[in-house]
Amino acid sequence: MIEFSFEFTWLLLILAVAVVLSIVDAVLRIRGRGTSVLAIIELIVAILLALSWFVDIPFGRLALAIALLVVLIIQLILNRARYGVTIAAVVLTGIFVVLSQGWIVIPGIN
Repeated sequence: MIEFSFEFTWLLLILAVAVVLSIVDAVLRIRGRGTSVLAIIELIVAILLALSWFVDIPFGRLALAIALLVVLIIQLILNRARYGVTIAAVVLTGIFVVLSQGWIVIPGIN
């Protein structure tokens, strides 16, 4: 039997917006002239990260968030930051990684 566990927090909201922006960015890059292989990897990682809210994934949210952050940064380097969506996704994913590890503590968020 599969159990679904879902808890709404500000950290989850930050990650949800980052995942949605990453999916939008990946779709724009797949349809455009961007690097399609990296865009497909970005899309897969973002979808896995979204699925990790509902089902336990062996890699964990942190590993997927770091993988998504690396792919987004590579996209920025290779495509000269064409999209503001990419920059917003990088910032929000970075905020999630920093706050989820407790490196910065903001009362009410983590």
